[in-house]
Amino acid sequence: MSGKKISRDLRVRPKVVGAVHSAGALRRALRIRPGELDLLEIRVDAFAPDPAPLLRALPRLRVPLLITVRHPAEGGAHRLSFARRRALFAQFLPFAQFIDLELRSVKALAAVIADARARGVRVIVSDHHFKTVPPAARLRQTIRRARAAGADICKIAALADTPAALAQLLALFTTRPPLPLSVMGMGRFGKVSRLLLAQAGSVLNYGYLHQPNASGQWEAVLLQKRLAELEPAPPRSPAVAPPS
Repeated sequence: MSGKKISRDLRVRPKVVGAVHSAGALRRALRIRPGELDLLEIRVDAFAPDPAPLLRALPRLRVPLLITVRHPAEGGAHRLSFARRRALFAQFLPFAQFIDLELRSVKALAAVIADARARGVRVIVSDHHFKTVPPAARLRQTIRRARAAGADICKIAALADTPAALAQLLALFTTRPPLPLSVMGMGRFGKVSRLLLAQAGSVLNYGYLHQPNASGQWEAVLLQKRLAELEPAPPRSPAVAPPS
């Protein structure tokens, strides 16, 4: 499936993203066939000390790519500076159908967003909360700020250790949001949340390929299968009586 097809089809069915954040995950990604997953997230920060092997592998991947160079405060590896992150985004942008950068980074990485726009690459603006779920007003402010920053999708990941926290995340879909959302829980209700939120309208839903890099993740190909099981069956054609 092409990046353009995914962009047009975001609201039709939930998409599954496999995270590539280790050598083992990259080896698994190289075996993924078209149709098994919708996207692969290339966590460039995890490969930053020596990105050359990753660059050589990308042309062999058969699924559209989402490029992420994560901020260290939101789970990024190797404590990369903004200058190093800008350089890595520039290096990997030619492979991207999507990029992901944090709300906290949109000003410092404004040139990356502009370059992505010029290339027709979609922009995900993300916000991660590993210890709690922020109040509803703050979550909605995050979505508004992501839209103002030029996001095509706003991604929110937060700890969902209680039913109330899970309900807060689900509540983001009770009214039509101003742009597509990718929402997921971590922790005790993480796995449950990824099924529920995908059904509620989360357009991108993340899983692992080799080992989890966040609590509450599904293995990505299994998540794709589980979400397919939840899709409504097509309506059955009415029985037609044979001619008398």
